Amino acid sequence: MASPRKSSSLGTRGNRTSKTRPVAAKKKTVSPGVKKVSAPVRRRSSAKAVISRRTTPPRKRFVTLQKYESNPIVEPRTENFWELKATFNPAALYADGHVHLLYRAIGGDDMSTLGYAMSDDGVTIVGRPDAPAFAHKTKGTNPLVSAPRINYLSGGGCAGGSEDPRLVMIDEDGKIYLTYTAFDGWGSVRIALSSIAKDDFVNRRWRWSAPVFLSPPGEVHKNWVLFPEKINGKFAILHSLSPKILIDYVDDLSEFEDDAKNIKSHYSRFSNVDGWDSWVRGAGPPPIKTKLGWLLLYHAMDVRDPNRYKLGAMILDADDPTKVLYRSRIPVLEPEEWYENTGWKSGVIYSCGAVVKDGELYVYYGGADSVVCVAVADLDHFLDELVRNGMPRLVKKNNVKMKE
Repeated sequence: MASPRKSSSLGTRGNRTSKTRPVAAKKKTVSPGVKKVSAPVRRRSSAKAVISRRTTPPRKRFVTLQKYESNPIVEPRTENFWELKATFNPAALYADGHVHLLYRAIGGDDMSTLGYAMSDDGVTIVGRPDAPAFAHKTKGTNPLVSAPRINYLSGGGCAGGSEDPRLVMIDEDGKIYLTYTAFDGWGSVRIALSSIAKDDFVNRRWRWSAPVFLSPPGEVHKNWVLFPEKINGKFAILHSLSPKILIDYVDDLSEFEDDAKNIKSHYSRFSNVDGWDSWVRGAGPPPIKTKLGWLLLYHAMDVRDPNRYKLGAMILDADDPTKVLYRSRIPVLEPEEWYENTGWKSGVIYSCGAVVKDGELYVYYGGADSVVCVAVADLDHFLDELVRNGMPRLVKKNNVKMKE
């Protein structure tokens, strides 16, 4: 059985009441032999990727969370029916020296499935099979009988399927867990969970377990995340950020089989009326364990700047992640580039995956509900700025020096 659910308000921004000191910025070395590359317009390339980054700290001390200059890194392929309309909102996992992505794909039948892509350096795609890696299978109930039709449209995938995946690897049981939004194309939108052995996943043997539902029937939920390690010996599922953080703890995920157990959640759109995130949408990628606590990126909108999805950041207490220690006072990513404003839904940045590789934070996100993009920051610098003044921030590309 689950232990009692804990909750906490989202706290103040960029401030901390304890005496924890800011993290010192890490010195970076410049690797020789990296040349500047011009950003092409909507092309795929197998050429070696180059990420531009600062050689000195910016004057305003905004951290470099920089969009890769050759975004997007994954685009629809018209030769594959299942992904010819859109490829976006990727989950991300770093394992065995590679970044593994599971991205949402919409095909010619408006069905959503999950495609796979792999990168060695975090930005250049070096492996992308022609077949889907995962497809949600329903039990074949007649939607006309089982439930009334609901008004739900997400990213153009009106026929249902698997949407907005998240991936975590829990080392102690050797499994990789996938959570996603399961839509039956008619009257049910639920949070589902499946798993796969790590060896099968990295070798692209898609032997997924039968999915179970975390959320109850008859309700619409999105943006639930599983923590990548157990907390106090229990699986931790974060299922709401607004108006309070809600986390359920369970001993065994098999408790959800056959709908024997579901998580009751509560969500309110508006919790910070004066901030840039006056409309909190929900969690982005699964939390990342850092020296300060859990780094959680989250989706939000400003009621004064409607229809623009932005990304914020907060640090949650390592032992009790319902407590917010730090929170960004400004968005860490905003939809400003052409690939974030040209597609199925203009003005959207939507992240479902982030990894830490070689001390750098790679944030993967969907642009305009159409393509996969990535932004990169030095993790220590990012955390330092979040602690200091709550303003880790994207640096404009025309202000960024390239490695020479």
